[in-house]
Amino acid sequence: MSQVVRTRPEGSGQALSEAYDTALLDLDGVVYAGGNAIVHAVESLATARAGGMHLAYVTNNALRTPDTVADHLTELGIPTGADDVITSAQAVARLISEQVPEGSRVLVIGGEGLRVALRERGLLPVESAEDEPAAVVQGYGGPELQWARFAEACYAIARGVPWYASNTDLTIPSARGIAPGNGAAVEVVRIATGAEPQVAGKPLPPMHRETILRTGARRPLVVGDRLDTDIEGAFNGEVDSLLVLTGVTDGAQLLAAPPQHRPTYVDADLRGLLTGQPEVGEADGGFRCGGWTATAGPDRLELDGDGEALDGLRALCAAAWTAAGDGVCELDPGKALARLGL
Repeated sequence: MSQVVRTRPEGSGQALSEAYDTALLDLDGVVYAGGNAIVHAVESLATARAGGMHLAYVTNNALRTPDTVADHLTELGIPTGADDVITSAQAVARLISEQVPEGSRVLVIGGEGLRVALRERGLLPVESAEDEPAAVVQGYGGPELQWARFAEACYAIARGVPWYASNTDLTIPSARGIAPGNGAAVEVVRIATGAEPQVAGKPLPPMHRETILRTGARRPLVVGDRLDTDIEGAFNGEVDSLLVLTGVTDGAQLLAAPPQHRPTYVDADLRGLLTGQPEVGEADGGFRCGGWTATAGPDRLELDGDGEALDGLRALCAAAWTAAGDGVCELDPGKALARLGL
């Protein structure tokens, strides 16, 4: 795929909720963390929805069913129907259904979300490699998933049964910090078998296709907190993205992002949906946004000015991404980020 290398965040004269018809929102680290709503999320989403923006919730977490996710969001004050939730379990179930006959048995290593999604596609979930499955599917099963389940997957894969994974996120945010995600569990099976799964979730095309099929979005905006899933998924789907800094990505990681991880817009939280985005322009051999000017020095990023911290971060992105081109910026951002408190 040939795409223009992004060298700065873009601006928008309209509020993003007006410029795009559908927000494709990640959940963990964007809407909630550890089950609790992230600050400003409930009010921001209510305002965006009242203005006519369609809200869809797109998660790589395959453990919970769409009904369960919708009920949780509704309890948080975000009215949601099951049809507004798209999971990697649904994406991987469709992928499997296109490669095995209807009614096939599928060995499930994961939670209820996978079982419900497989049944929706006319497939039969089973629990053992002795059940003669036509496929093995692995998704996040929560902290209670037993080690023996990984062995069951290995027995089937060793017999030549094709292996699928809902996603390969190595980590997942929780109320206590960052915990192992499905990708860590997938690594266990990969190491034991030497096999490679077909993966459906973000940032890969099956998840984007599932999302568009279920939402009918014509001008979607991907909203996420992870560069390697949400933002790369938007890049692969050739749609715009908004990175919010309420999850796993910090300023230094953003500045070092390669082209496929560079978001269209950057904001602190979901209030960014309700506003325009400031332009980043060239000035004095560097880049200006708001009251800040950023340049790429010989070995570090340099920042001068005053004003909103996010404007400084946007200017720094332009300096870093321009210096990196289609690579990764290796200039030290420490002092510049310290000035912004990031």
